[in-house]
Amino acid sequence: MCLPGRLSDPVSGLLLLRAPIAIGVAAMSTAEMLTSGLKGRGFSVLHTYQDHLWQSGDKSCPPSIAPLALDPTDLSEDKGSVQVDPTLQEDVRRLTLEGEEEIGEVHQACGEKSLSEASEDTSAGAPNQDSTDSKTLREQMDELLQRCFLHALKCRVKKADLPLLTSTFLGSHMFSCCPEGRQLDIKKSSYRKLSKFLQHMQQEQVIQVKELSKGVESVVAVDWKHPRITSFVIPEPSPSSPTIQEGSRGQPYHPPDIKSLYCVPASMTLLFQESGHKKGSMLEGSEVRMIIINYAKKNDLVDADNKNLVKLDPILCDCILEKNEQHTVMKLPWDSLLT
Repeated sequence: MCLPGRLSDPVSGLLLLRAPIAIGVAAMSTAEMLTSGLKGRGFSVLHTYQDHLWQSGDKSCPPSIAPLALDPTDLSEDKGSVQVDPTLQEDVRRLTLEGEEEIGEVHQACGEKSLSEASEDTSAGAPNQDSTDSKTLREQMDELLQRCFLHALKCRVKKADLPLLTSTFLGSHMFSCCPEGRQLDIKKSSYRKLSKFLQHMQQEQVIQVKELSKGVESVVAVDWKHPRITSFVIPEPSPSSPTIQEGSRGQPYHPPDIKSLYCVPASMTLLFQESGHKKGSMLEGSEVRMIIINYAKKNDLVDADNKNLVKLDPILCDCILEKNEQHTVMKLPWDSLLT
């Protein structure tokens, strides 16, 4: 049965509100209700508007339904064995008007504030529950913040990195120590700001922070022998976690491997073509050195009297010497030739 609403026997015409705001089971018949003067417990309520069941749903307000006019002729007619006293008719009308005012106030409240705020105002337990959940989240974030802080100091930050900008320390070191599937958010911690957290760590004498330039703080010293750091146990990666891709935040940074390459120009094509290279070929320095040494040995260009000198044939002369040097320079040391 929907409550309040029309009872099972239409004789009474009992209508307290324009829309049902509760569900329950009648504890007595309509005749018994009228006989008792509408006093006492008439229903066993199972579910009401704004209770815990309502909060678990979409938290909607009762619908606005046009009021139903009470027909006096229906109230005076004898339908069954129950007669309605005129005094009770007046009580019914009064209860109907009060109910309409009540439901009107509920709709106005829903229009002035969000459903979530209305739920907090009408449910005594909701604010405490939200406060508990919020406190738990802060504690978890505080723990994660300190864990990433100690992990970064123990594994990633070296003495040569100091002084280290606090922003760099957070972005390049602490974030990379955050466990897979979790997100480090200082604003959700009790510290709210990185500077406040680092000041707390400085008070514990784990680090030393200074403002080296105006408005810019840096970590200038770390006590790697501090018990907080030495006792910190580096967490093992979860075996069930997916393989970390190269370049992801879970893997230490490896700088790129930079190599110097040399391009074969058109003027040296004849020198390198014997080794299978042509114009535009890219070679490492060790490859260039080996090709020239092999060319000199293959063509008997190593000076018999001085092994440190190489005789210059026409191809080497064209590759190395200027035109005004080709008739004056006949030999070159290995170092000069290779350079």
